[in-house]
Amino acid sequence: MEKNRIKFEFLVHDLKVPLAVIEAGILSLLQKQDKYGELNEKQIKILERALRNTIVTRTLVNDALEIGRSSQGIVNKSTFTPAQLVVQTLIEVLDLTDHSTADAIKECKTLGDLQTCLSGQGLSVEIEELFWNRDLYLDESKVRQILRNLLTNALKYRKNRVVLKVARGERHLFFSVGDDGEGIPSGYHKKIFECYFQMDMKTDHCVRGHGLGLAGVQVLLEDMGGELFLESDTGKGATFSVKIPW
Repeated sequence: MEKNRIKFEFLVHDLKVPLAVIEAGILSLLQKQDKYGELNEKQIKILERALRNTIVTRTLVNDALEIGRSSQGIVNKSTFTPAQLVVQTLIEVLDLTDHSTADAIKECKTLGDLQTCLSGQGLSVEIEELFWNRDLYLDESKVRQILRNLLTNALKYRKNRVVLKVARGERHLFFSVGDDGEGIPSGYHKKIFECYFQMDMKTDHCVRGHGLGLAGVQVLLEDMGGELFLESDTGKGATFSVKIPW
């Protein structure tokens, strides 16, 4: 088993290196036009699309590594704050679809700044201000991956709004991500946690999705002793709630 884990991590490392080189090369072409030559609008759009897809691929590789580690029971705890968790995850998610908002988030200094920045984008963050900069001691990489998956799904299926709530229990971290989309029929509440499952909201049928999605979220949560809850029905949006023990 240990040999297989080492082989897997070695493979992931070998994938990450060329991706980093590609990403750095594209960024260099975009940012140093005075050195390499001016780009026209079409060329810039092509490079930006290539950059976004490279970042997506890098994220998927990192996700695969985390899920692989989870299957081995590996948990790497560190200290971080809800502010770091929420801000960094929002930047990762929005950088692929709304670059200007992602850049604006990077300039936010307080919770109020962030809430103001997101208010015009149909996004809201609800958390007690006193908890915003309190220390958490969990596996940050896994927690961020879970939140990233839930936010990505909510943004994909929403009509207008997504609400992220974060709270601290006596011995748990709680957060939930809700959207106002078409919702998930009760008959699919177990099905959506299968690998590669994806709802086609137009036909109400399941289709093959890309990535591990909610199945991966469950694996990561189980590794940390956490739980995932779903509240949804047709036409009523969906809210995924997470509970992770300290």
